Amino acid sequence: EVQLVESGGGLVQNGGSLRLSCAPSGFNFNNYAIGWFRQAPGKEREEASCLISSDGTTYYTSSVKGRFTISRDNAKNTVFLQMNSLKPEDTAVYYCAASRLWSVWPRDMDYWGKGTLVTVSS
Repeated sequence: EVQLVESGGGLVQNGGSLRLSCAPSGFNFNNYAIGWFRQAPGKEREEASCLISSDGTTYYTSSVKGRFTISRDNAKNTVFLQMNSLKPEDTAVYYCAASRLWSVWPRDMDYWGKGTLVTVSS
């Protein structure tokens, strides 16, 4: 069964930090780029906040660059998202997704997790 299971979400204060994890299974994780997407309440899912390729190349949108860090441990089949200096506008359900393509667009993702909620209080 193909799965991506996110964990680590929760409630934090403005300026706080969280570390999300994505644990894929059921497919060749090392052959896919992994992205983190977010969907804020009442809004459509955005393009990827960040991506990491199979060889460790990263991409960040301007809204998270300098605050978020994506990393992957292929040996452990895990992708991480370290989120620092969190703001209320970061509040969203965060989804981990896998794609054979190098793309920021949700439509290009092959597999999706069910999401983990991050709430940042003001």
